[in-house]
Amino acid sequence: MTSIELSDLVTTQKAFFLTGKTRDTSFRKEQLHRLKNTLLKYQSEILEALANDLGKSSTEAYLTELGIVLKEIDYLRHRISWWAAPKLRLTPLTGFPGISKTVYQPYGCVLIITPWNFPFKVPLMAVAAAISAGNCIILKPSQHATASEGLLKTILAETFPPEQVSVVTGGTEIHHPLLSQKYDFIFYTGGAIAGKKVMEAASRNLIPVCLELGGKNPCIVDNTADIDSAAKRIIWGKLINSGQNCLAPDYVLIHEDKHQELIEKMCNYIEVFYGENPVSSDSQLPSIINERHFFRLLNLSNGNNPSNGAVITPNSSGMTYNKEALKIKPVLLDSPEQDAPVMQDEIFGPILPIIPYHSLEQAISFVQNKPAPLALYLFSQDKATKRLITQTVKYGGGCINDTLLHGASPYLPFGGTGHSGMGNYHGKAGFKTFSHQKSLLTKPCKLDIPLRYPPYKESALKIIKLILR
Repeated sequence: MTSIELSDLVTTQKAFFLTGKTRDTSFRKEQLHRLKNTLLKYQSEILEALANDLGKSSTEAYLTELGIVLKEIDYLRHRISWWAAPKLRLTPLTGFPGISKTVYQPYGCVLIITPWNFPFKVPLMAVAAAISAGNCIILKPSQHATASEGLLKTILAETFPPEQVSVVTGGTEIHHPLLSQKYDFIFYTGGAIAGKKVMEAASRNLIPVCLELGGKNPCIVDNTADIDSAAKRIIWGKLINSGQNCLAPDYVLIHEDKHQELIEKMCNYIEVFYGENPVSSDSQLPSIINERHFFRLLNLSNGNNPSNGAVITPNSSGMTYNKEALKIKPVLLDSPEQDAPVMQDEIFGPILPIIPYHSLEQAISFVQNKPAPLALYLFSQDKATKRLITQTVKYGGGCINDTLLHGASPYLPFGGTGHSGMGNYHGKAGFKTFSHQKSLLTKPCKLDIPLRYPPYKESALKIIKLILR
């Protein structure tokens, strides 16, 4: 699609928005209902597309993508009227006898850019939130999840008219013309490098943005933790989508007293979950998205690199990777060095560094010396430790004694901070992100306070000080 075609599309959507149709909450609810019905109609095709693109089993695909989206749509649809209704606020004496209220107003035409790792969940969660707020949408999904991209375009074209929701496809050649348009809001999910480019492009037209990025999400496991439960839940969270998940644990800080026990139990659960040969074509371990990422991950887990520490693979017999199926056997890296490549950037794959620590202060310092992550997971039974980590460490969100689940709740806002993003969505947070909160103060004409008008008398100052104290 050319710049001219994109400009025409933005103009068309802005014109449709100005008709006021999307401001009607009944219309929004009906559109969300239509989206849900279309998703149910294409349920089998969605699961098949996820199997083709990422090797996901039907259960994992429904659990981590379609099921979450359907729940989100219902949650939004049943609450839009309440959220969108004007809310009365207190009025200070300076505004007497006025009435104060806030109103949520949709932005207009919004651009949504989403990644390949959850090619239905991420775009559809954002689209549902934008619809709930009353916007028109231009969606740019990732071209790397080919089957999902094509099906997503079919689903949205069948559900919505193009002047309300349109899908733009293409590779890197589309990025510049896409980001050159004057949208009313931009929502981006992906890596920090591209996120900076999105923010830079948005700044040229003063377009507000929400950036959902990633980072090196730590797990901290102290010596009071239930090690069996911690190992089970960390491995589950790490290997959902083969670690291709911005919320996946990226490394584990384990108290030195529990170091070996945790590794043994993690190896056990990898085998319990994915069998003795997790890279076989019929294994439930998802595939790596493409060959470029496949070889990147193989290089990161290279046992010939001494900085990686000890390379531990459960059931060391059998294949460590399957190039045809694009699967890599889960790997634990025991005690990698700080300057190891695997400790620099987000791993985004089935590789998990394990780093022992001596004191909690040492673990906290380790995390705080890195950019703020999107998520942090703490495994502990100690109340003081839970309080200390929660209050002192900067991160987007997380779980205590579990992984990932905070990101699946419509009741919790989801988003990063600093290097891991800005703004949040899911549930009411999504409605608010795609809305401008407008403040209104209404006053009658007949009643007025003369103190505010010049010429000011000295006696008025004493009264004003009392009012504004």
